[in-house]
Amino acid sequence: MSAIGNSAASRDKAFVLHPYTNLHAHETQGPLIIERGEGVRVYDDADNAYIEGMASLWCVSLGWGEERLVQAAANQMRKLSSYHIFGHKSHEPGIDLAEKLIGLAPVPMSKVFFANSGSEANDTAVKLIWYYNNALGRPDKKKILARVRGYHGVTVATASLTGLPNNHRDFDLPIARISHADCPHHYRNAKPGESEEEFATRLAEQLEAQILAEGPDTVAAMFCEPIMGAGGVVVPPATYYEKIQAVLKKYDVLLVADEVICGFGRTGNFWGSQTMGLRPDILTCAKQLSSGYLPISAVMVSDAIYRACVDESKKIGTFGHGYTYSAHPVAAAVALETLAIYQERDMVGHVRDVAPLFQRRLRALADHPLVGEARGVGLIGAIELVADKTTKATFEPVGRAGAVVNGLAQEHGLIVRAMGDSIALCPPLVISEEDINQVFDRLAKALDAAISVLRG
Repeated sequence: MSAIGNSAASRDKAFVLHPYTNLHAHETQGPLIIERGEGVRVYDDADNAYIEGMASLWCVSLGWGEERLVQAAANQMRKLSSYHIFGHKSHEPGIDLAEKLIGLAPVPMSKVFFANSGSEANDTAVKLIWYYNNALGRPDKKKILARVRGYHGVTVATASLTGLPNNHRDFDLPIARISHADCPHHYRNAKPGESEEEFATRLAEQLEAQILAEGPDTVAAMFCEPIMGAGGVVVPPATYYEKIQAVLKKYDVLLVADEVICGFGRTGNFWGSQTMGLRPDILTCAKQLSSGYLPISAVMVSDAIYRACVDESKKIGTFGHGYTYSAHPVAAAVALETLAIYQERDMVGHVRDVAPLFQRRLRALADHPLVGEARGVGLIGAIELVADKTTKATFEPVGRAGAVVNGLAQEHGLIVRAMGDSIALCPPLVISEEDINQVFDRLAKALDAAISVLRG
């Protein structure tokens, strides 16, 4: 140990393999060690405070230190610390949570399957889609569409769905039967003079052409985040979902709404599907389901999909899918308490109250010389950094500007997330107007400081 050093940072570099990190740079740079959290702030090992502008990773909706969630976990730990729901076993926290979610669903749903992360939930959805079509005697109807810049996870299947190059490169992905439709980003992908509605019409036409080229009898489903999160907080154009859902319905293609980031009030409605007008056949959720306090995710399925699973499991003798920790009683208890807090404190109403200020301050940054676009809905948003506002040209190399602003924001006591040259914001839902102003004051200072770094 003496050769490594006793500090947390040195031990981290010695023993931890970090996700979503430049591992080579990390060997020199090392980590920021976060020791504690309170409200919308976290504190490092030198007791420096940061407003957590990303709610950790899009998930700590109720902020840090919510004692009711701590007590919910402790109480359940004492009563039933762990159990499974395989082979006709069950427990009340899992049953209660499933019942609650079905009651909250944006469209009629039949059953809930529990997993532990958004990746696992979406991976389960892929398997259910294939199982469903086998049950219906359609063994060729298995291809799944996602979208360029969409994000659905990092398992072999869900990383294939994810439409980001670095999730594919040198992992030998994507796998077969998964392909990507066009990204609905008007700022980057619309033709000159093309309105949002015209752009949406063109994307729907391109989707139909893609389905026809693949063969409608081979295309099973399409995954959509209501608002695309890790791909840069892309808000699809007006009329987009109305038009693409008409195409999906025409060719009997299931719609999976990935609500892992958008669910539980983030967009100003309980579900992003309600905000954006989606009527999914399958809905996946995670993150804010437990305010990020414990790992848990859920997959809600329509009755048609459930009935097909029943028929197939009867034929096979079992439904051969599940996770040891599906509906873990402690995670389920914390999720139930999280949902109770959302209702009691009217968190959706709070988001609607403070979101206008958040969006006003966000969109004001579009006037900054480094910002090409500011976009968002509710309490989620992003700014896109450009070298030239007129041509929309990016700084070279791509990603450098985002890294610079990300680092400067941290120096000013604000944690954001750079996704290429887009800077994302997704603060805890409990954030106050005072803290929203601090978020944008600090981000503006970081942008001002970045001018000389990027153009010097």
